[in-house]
Amino acid sequence: MASQSTGQQEVDSRIQENKDGDSKITETDGLLPRSSALDPAAEYNMKHGRRGFALIFNHEWFNFRLTLPERRGTQTDQLNLERRLTQLGFEVKHYFNLPADEVHQKIQDAATTDHSDADCFLCVFLSHGENGHIFAYDSPIEIKELTSPFKGDKCKSLAGKPKVFIFQACRGTLHDEPVLVTDSTDSAVAPPEVNTVEVDAASLYTLPAGADFIMCYSVAEGYYSHRETINGSWYIQDLCEVLRMHGSELEFTELLTLVNRKVSLRSVEACRDYNAIGKKQIPCFASMLTKKLYFRPKEK
Repeated sequence: MASQSTGQQEVDSRIQENKDGDSKITETDGLLPRSSALDPAAEYNMKHGRRGFALIFNHEWFNFRLTLPERRGTQTDQLNLERRLTQLGFEVKHYFNLPADEVHQKIQDAATTDHSDADCFLCVFLSHGENGHIFAYDSPIEIKELTSPFKGDKCKSLAGKPKVFIFQACRGTLHDEPVLVTDSTDSAVAPPEVNTVEVDAASLYTLPAGADFIMCYSVAEGYYSHRETINGSWYIQDLCEVLRMHGSELEFTELLTLVNRKVSLRSVEACRDYNAIGKKQIPCFASMLTKKLYFRPKEK
C-alpha cells in the first residue's frame, strides 16, 4: 500500500490484478525514497594524507609436496608492479615465498593498521590458484580469508574506501581458442634464456561480501593464465603498461577494460605445452565499487 508520508513510497509484495484477473504489476516490500537520485559522477575521496598500502605477495616456487611448478618470470612482475604502484603514490611492501601462516599474519597486520589517513588499500597475489584458493609456499589459502579482514565491519578505517585485490593465477584448465589464428607457432623447446610462455596452475574464483571491493583476475574463470619466463605474465605486463600511460587519468575500471583489450590481442607463440600454441587469454574483474575510482596525482 502507498505510504501517507510525502518523502517516500512504501509498497508491499502482493501482485495486483486487473478486472479480467490478469496479473498487471508486481510490487516489492521496501521504502523507496522519491528524491534518491544518485550522482553518476560521484568519486571516492582520494584526498587523504597518503594513498595507502600496496602489498605484493610473490610466489616463485613451492614446497615439493604441492607438486607445483616454479613460476619463472614472476620477479619481473613484482618489479614492474612496484615501479608503477609507487608512481601512483602507494607505499609498496613485497613478500617473497611466504608460508601460509606468515601470509595470514601479514594480512592481519594490514587489516588492523589504522588507514584513517589513507585513500584506499591494494593487495596483489602472484602465484598458482585452485578452486577459490591461492597458493602460499606450503599450502593453499582461501581467497575469502584474505579479503574478509578488510570488510568495513572489521577494518573500520577502510570502511567506504576502495579495496583492490589483484590475482595473477590460473582459473582453470582450458585454453582460450583464437577466433582467427594469424600468428606463427614455434614447436621447438626453447632454452631457458629464451622468453617462452608458461601457464599458472588450476582455477581461482571467489568474491568477498561487502561493498567497495574490486577483484581483478588475470584470466576469465576456467582458463589458463599465461606467463613469460623473462618478461613476466601477460596480464601484469599490460596492467603496468596501462598504469604507466593512463594510471593518473582514467577511471580504474576503464583502465582494467583497456588491459582486457590489450591482453586479448596476444597469443601464445612459444610454449613447452604444445597445446597452448596460438591460444589466447582474456582477463576479467568483478567490481563492488560504489563510486568512480581515480588515482590522480596528489597535491603537494
